[in-house]
Amino acid sequence: MNGKQSLHSAWIGSDGPVGVAGSATSLFPWWSFTKTVLAIAALRLVEQGRLDLDLPRPGKPYTLRQLLQHRAGVPDYASLAVYQEAVAREETAWSRDRMLAEAGAARLEFQPGMGWAYSNIGYMLVCDAIEEASGLPLATALSELVLDVLVLPSVRLADAPGDFEDVFWPELRRYDPRWVYHGCLIGTPVDAARLLHGLFSGRLLRSDTLDQMTKRHPLGGALPGRPWTDRGYGLGVMSGQVGGAGSAVGHSGSGPFSANAVYHFPDGPQAVSVATFTHGSDEGPAEFEAVSNALRRSQQ
Repeated sequence: MNGKQSLHSAWIGSDGPVGVAGSATSLFPWWSFTKTVLAIAALRLVEQGRLDLDLPRPGKPYTLRQLLQHRAGVPDYASLAVYQEAVAREETAWSRDRMLAEAGAARLEFQPGMGWAYSNIGYMLVCDAIEEASGLPLATALSELVLDVLVLPSVRLADAPGDFEDVFWPELRRYDPRWVYHGCLIGTPVDAARLLHGLFSGRLLRSDTLDQMTKRHPLGGALPGRPWTDRGYGLGVMSGQVGGAGSAVGHSGSGPFSANAVYHFPDGPQAVSVATFTHGSDEGPAEFEAVSNALRRSQQ
């Protein structure tokens, strides 16, 4: 199989069996699907009374809800040319202080709650909140709050040079995961699908909390080269309509050499959760393949 052209997917339906295609038991970077896991961890701490969604964060004008929904006005670093060039040169990741300075993070892009702008820095601040509230390092907190609850043995937080050395894509094995400042989980497509299935099966959050997580801020209609016909963002989840598959809730992600789409599709004859990983940094092919898998598997 040509790793650069292959698709690697796992899916699980409401009746339980897991199906796979490609190397679905190999390890892949989860990139921004990590944000969904961070949101789940934060919301579990809200349920436990250790975090508050709607009080301003200490000394800040924005709330945890606004950070989770990209409505806090916090800038981002991912589109900065100097950042992209440093990653492409395989440099050692910048310090947190340098990244914040390069991104101009001391100044908000808009008043909290008055706009929407995707922000990886915002999710780094969510990590801070999780660590502070739990009293645990992020990796331990994610394990105790999310991963161990569902028994997902492949999944771990990559937070040091060398942590990508056993991922599927050879080009990524020298990547320094500290370039992802909110943390990057690594795991199999099988465990990604199981995680999302567990979320929507009620194994991680109360139903009222899940309702809050999936209540979305509208973002418009179609995107060129992607399957969306209607788009929005909840708390750590992308949400909208995708062609013939109807509703989709989950997250796409991309980084050097790879992209992924992990979504729950509730509208077919049976609900199905799909995780697809592809070569290349374009999220569109992964999303289209996830939709195709959802359409096929929901009919089975």
